[in-house]
Amino acid sequence: MDLKIVGADGAPITDSPKIIGTSGETLNPTVETNEVDQLAMGGTELMKYGLAERLDPKLLDQFQIIPSRVREVDPDKKTVLWLHDLPQDPESQHLKDPKNLEMFDKIVYVSEWQKQQYQNFLGIIPSKGQVLKNAIVPIESHTKPEGVINIIYHTTPHRGLELLIPVYEQIAKMYDNVHLDVYSSFNAYGWPDRDEPYKDLFKTIEDNPRMTYHGFQPNDVVREALKKAHIFAYPSIWQETSCIALMEAMSAGVMCVHSNLGALPETAANWTYMYQFDEEPGRHANAFGQCLIQAIELFNSDTKRSILDQRLTMQQVYANSFYSWDSRIVEWNGLLGNLAET
Repeated sequence: MDLKIVGADGAPITDSPKIIGTSGETLNPTVETNEVDQLAMGGTELMKYGLAERLDPKLLDQFQIIPSRVREVDPDKKTVLWLHDLPQDPESQHLKDPKNLEMFDKIVYVSEWQKQQYQNFLGIIPSKGQVLKNAIVPIESHTKPEGVINIIYHTTPHRGLELLIPVYEQIAKMYDNVHLDVYSSFNAYGWPDRDEPYKDLFKTIEDNPRMTYHGFQPNDVVREALKKAHIFAYPSIWQETSCIALMEAMSAGVMCVHSNLGALPETAANWTYMYQFDEEPGRHANAFGQCLIQAIELFNSDTKRSILDQRLTMQQVYANSFYSWDSRIVEWNGLLGNLAET
């Protein structure tokens, strides 16, 4: 199997792109990038940059950590394959070959659900992998706006935006105190052409004064928006292997309304408003709409609002503890330390 890096034109890539940290410094190149994600700032990229900033460089120098897309394996280092994608992804198909699997000292999954999928679809034995969940920087305490219920959607359009907009248009006719902010574009991955099928949908949002379309915005802008948001509306039709958008919403004390598809139940950990996913769009939209209405009613209720606020505070404490980088980096150091000794 040839794992050399090639670009979009098929030519080999000889110069590895620099990885730049949040403070502008060049990060350890052992956490890899490739021709697909050079311009991307999605969840996988947030994770690999976050890890590179926090791991002990002396420990990290002993390893080649590959986030999902394998291009070249360094024979002089221990290799960790850090999977973020589904086993059906073309980038994962090389793992069907046992010889390719042997090249990796450990496989890291981002959820138990994802690990089970790789076992089911590709036959990877459980002992080969370990689950280290994704991580976030906790969102500090803040006060939500009063007098309006801010609803937010902050993930790529193909994951459920087509379901959300018509449902929200009907709900906006029922409640005069709701507003929807949409942060959604394939520009998050450096793929603006993939926005084309959603241009009419974006125009619908822009033409409605009860909705605001923000396109792609950096993560720090979205995190500020989450501080003002009350409800994360996510009628997911995408099998998430984890969900950083959900983690950050939970950390911001946002009520999360979403389907139970993929690893979302595992990520939500019983803190959110979740409904049964349905492959039929009409039934899915109906289930999502009912759940979203219930969430809005809770915010509008004088008698139930205090209980809701208490639960959202507890949700925030859970997310900030369980999903913080402080917790996750201990697990990463433990994994790499054990591998370094073997």
